[in-house]
Amino acid sequence: MLELILGLLIFLGVHSVRIVAEDWRSAQRARLGEARWKLVYTVLSLLGFSLIVWGFGQARLAPQVLWAVPKGMNHLAALLTLLAFILLAAAYVPRNALKAKLRHPMILSVKLWALAHLLANNTLAELLLFGGFLVWAVLCFRAARQRDRAHPPAALPSSAAGTALTVLIGTAAWAGFAFWAHAAWIGVRPMG
Repeated sequence: MLELILGLLIFLGVHSVRIVAEDWRSAQRARLGEARWKLVYTVLSLLGFSLIVWGFGQARLAPQVLWAVPKGMNHLAALLTLLAFILLAAAYVPRNALKAKLRHPMILSVKLWALAHLLANNTLAELLLFGGFLVWAVLCFRAARQRDRAHPPAALPSSAAGTALTVLIGTAAWAGFAFWAHAAWIGVRPMG
């Protein structure tokens, strides 16, 4: 469990610098240069992620159950993760209305992913993992919206084709993950 907690602190900590210390972040990027800043950021992120994967895997060997999962939560989680995958696709597919309207679809994707997994799971390790990501996503989205209000970004172009492609790619990625990759990579079949 210590590895999981340490990994979360490192990974989410690195990804929280802009939330809590924007001026420090800007000063470090100027001091180190863009390439070195990204290198440090990437190395720490990979270290944190590796510890999360290792720690979560170890915690799953002796799970500490905290509550009974209500019936039907896996179905709700499946729906929420479908929406999360569509929002994730919206962060990358050009000219889609979701990104034009929401501005930060990847952060919203993390929120839905974390919430879905909190609803469908019940162990201490899952509470730490998904709860940590949910808290981070809420704070990150809030900070991003504050930055948008302080410095309104330019309007993003969108098209029906870009939006349809976003939904198609997100749905296909969700199906591949839900019906194959989740079991192959994580060892859990979310769809039964």
